[in-house]
Amino acid sequence: MTSVTRTPRLRNLVLTVALGLAIGVVHAAPFAYVPNEKSGTLSVIDCATDTVVSSIKAGTKPRGLVTSADGRLIYVSDQTSNSLLVVDVAKAVVIDTIKLAESPEGVSISPTGDYVVVASEVSNSVAFISTATRKTVFSVTTQGKNPEHAEFSPDGKWLYVSAEEADTVDIIDIAARKQVNSLKLGARPRGIGFKSDGSLAYVAAELASTVYVIDVAAQKVVAQVKAGNFSNGVAVRPDGKRVFISNGKDGTISAIDTSDNKVIATIPVGKRPWNMAITPDGKKLYVANGRSNSVSVIDTESNQMLKEIPVGELPWGVVIH
Repeated sequence: MTSVTRTPRLRNLVLTVALGLAIGVVHAAPFAYVPNEKSGTLSVIDCATDTVVSSIKAGTKPRGLVTSADGRLIYVSDQTSNSLLVVDVAKAVVIDTIKLAESPEGVSISPTGDYVVVASEVSNSVAFISTATRKTVFSVTTQGKNPEHAEFSPDGKWLYVSAEEADTVDIIDIAARKQVNSLKLGARPRGIGFKSDGSLAYVAAELASTVYVIDVAAQKVVAQVKAGNFSNGVAVRPDGKRVFISNGKDGTISAIDTSDNKVIATIPVGKRPWNMAITPDGKKLYVANGRSNSVSVIDTESNQMLKEIPVGELPWGVVIH
C-alpha cells in the first residue's frame, strides 16, 4: 500500500471539502427535526431513509420549533430557560438565545419569514421576534389562558392562538398588532392548521375530542368533526385534500377528507401522539409519539403506517424542511 503524506494545504483542502459535503447533506431536503423534552435534544431524521442521522443538543426542555425559510436555522422554545434557542443546522449547535416570557411553547414563522412568534403560557402572551435582529418587536396579550399554539394564516394577515385553559381560539390582526376576535370552540383547543389557500382553519379541541372548521374570511365556525379521544395535533396536506388529527388517548391518527369533512381512516400509532408535520411533497406524515419515544411515519394517500422510528425521550412534535 502506498502511503500519502498530507501537507498542511492538502489537509485544509480535505477539511474544507468534508465540511462542504456535510453542509450539503444537512441541507438536502427534506429532514425532520424532533424536539425531545426530557432528553434536551433534537433528533434529526432523514426523510429519504426514515432513520435518525444525528442528534443536536438544544436546552433542557425543547418544545415548539420551526425552521427558517432557507432551512439553515431552527428556532426552538426551551421551557426551563424561558428562551428561544437559535440552532445552526450545519454546525449542529445553538448560536443564539433570545429571552422570552415564562413557559414558552408553540413556535411559528410568518409566511414572509420576518417574524418568529412564540406563545408563552404563564404570561398569556405571544411574542413577535424579528428574524433580522433576533429581538422582540412587540407582544400581544391573549384573552385565552395558557396559550399553546400560534399559527399564521397563509397570507400572513392573521395569527390564530389556541389556549389550553379556554374554549376559544384567539385571532390576532398582525398589521394592527392586537387581538381582534375570539371564536368559541370546545374545551382545551390545541393544534391549529390552515389549508394552503387560506380559506379554512382546523382546530382540535382536546377535551371535546372534536375538530372545529373555521371559515377564515368570515371568522366563524362552519363545521365540527368528531375525532378520536383527546384530539390535539393538526397537520394539513399541502394540496388541502386531507387533514390529519392526532388522538392522544387513543393512540391513533384520524384522516379527514376536506371535501365533506368526514373521517375516512383511523390509523394506529404509538402512545400519546402529539404534534405532527407533513413532507413538502405531501406524501408522508410524521407523528411524535410522546409516551413511546418514537415518531410514526404514515403514507398520506393509503393512510397506512410505514415505520416507527425511535427518537429521544418525550418527543413534542416535528418540523420538516
